[in-house]
Amino acid sequence: MSETSTGQTPTAAKPSNWNLPNALTTLRIVLVPFYGWALLYDGGDSITWRTVAWAIFFVAMVTDKVDGDIARARNLVTDFGKIADPIADKAITGMAFIGLSIIMDTWWMWTITIVVLVREWAVTLLRLSVLKSVVIAAAQSGKWKTAAQALALGFLTLPLLEVDGWLDVPGEVVYVGAIVLLLVAFVLTIWSGYEFFRDVWKQRHSIRKPSAA
Repeated sequence: MSETSTGQTPTAAKPSNWNLPNALTTLRIVLVPFYGWALLYDGGDSITWRTVAWAIFFVAMVTDKVDGDIARARNLVTDFGKIADPIADKAITGMAFIGLSIIMDTWWMWTITIVVLVREWAVTLLRLSVLKSVVIAAAQSGKWKTAAQALALGFLTLPLLEVDGWLDVPGEVVYVGAIVLLLVAFVLTIWSGYEFFRDVWKQRHSIRKPSAA
């Protein structure tokens, strides 16, 4: 590795915030109100707009995967991305949980939504608050939780119970499968949250050192 004339090793320049991964993250945030509007149009009974909402949700989930891969592959990880990416994720899934709770209007769906949102935002805010002190790696259970949530919310966004004709029975079968996935995601959400707070507690001394210094 080359050094400057002063004997110091030059540090790599920080990537600009104006890059493709951050643009995709911003797009996900912008899509949130459009997704919510399409999902709740006509009280959630519109087959057309529920399908549009699913398409928006699908785009958001794909860009969530793509922007992270691009950022890591091209060394475009920025402070903005570290903060905005989890906010974008929680915003779109939070809108899905709230919107579906309004449409389904059952006590158990609202219970799932409240517990999940409290857990998600508590973990996100705590992760961002200790970002400069320690890095809490995502546990495998957290990755499974994310996948189960995306599949469950995506399927439930579709107008599965609103279709008639030959799609009636398949729609009901997929709906039941989506509910099972949602319950799996709920359990994984609680478990992965426990693992996260446990890992933060184990590293509490590392988190306190910068403030003590």
